[in-house]
Amino acid sequence: MTILRIDSSAKTEGSTTSALLDRIEEQVGRADIRRDIGGTALPHLSGTWLAANFTPEDQRTDEARAALALSDTLIDELRAADTILIGVPIYNFSIPSSLKSWIDLVCRAGVTFRYTEDGPIGLLEGKRAILAVASGGTPVGSDIDWASGYMRHIMGFIGITDVTVISADQLMARGDEAVAQADAQIAAIAA
Repeated sequence: MTILRIDSSAKTEGSTTSALLDRIEEQVGRADIRRDIGGTALPHLSGTWLAANFTPEDQRTDEARAALALSDTLIDELRAADTILIGVPIYNFSIPSSLKSWIDLVCRAGVTFRYTEDGPIGLLEGKRAILAVASGGTPVGSDIDWASGYMRHIMGFIGITDVTVISADQLMARGDEAVAQADAQIAAIAA
C-alpha cells in the first residue's frame, strides 16, 4: 500500500493537523510520499497554466508542458497512492489557500475527472482518503464549516469516495477534549 501525506498548515511547529497526521500514520502506516504545501506555497492558476491545460496534449509547446509540470507531478503522486492523508486546518471557516491551490492543480478535466452527459465522473477510483481536520472555533459538520464538506466533495469529484474525517474541532473552547475525541477516531481506523 502506498500512502501520500499532504500537510497544509501554515504552522511549521505546533500544528494540530500535522500532529493528527503523525498519529494516523502510526495507525495506517508511514507515508511513502510527503508533500508540505503549507510551508511552501503552491502557485495559483494563471492564464498561461489555463491555456496549457486546455491545449490538447499532443499540441502543447515546451512552455505549456513546463506550465503543467507541477500539476502533473501532484497528480502522479495521487495516482501512485492507495491512501491519501490530508491535514485540513480550518482558517476562517474554510480551507487554507495553499490547499485550494493544490486542489486547483490536481482537478483537471480528462486527467482526474471527465465530463459526461450525467455530470462529472472522477477518474481516481479505488483510493481512500483520511482528512485530519482541526479548528479553533468552527464545529466540524456545522453550517459554518465550509472545509470538511468541501474536501469530501473534491475527493468524490476526482473519484475518491472512501473518505474518513478525523476532527479536533473547537480547540479554543474544548482543547484536550477535542484532541481526545480525534485520538479515539484515529484508534477506530482500520489499517
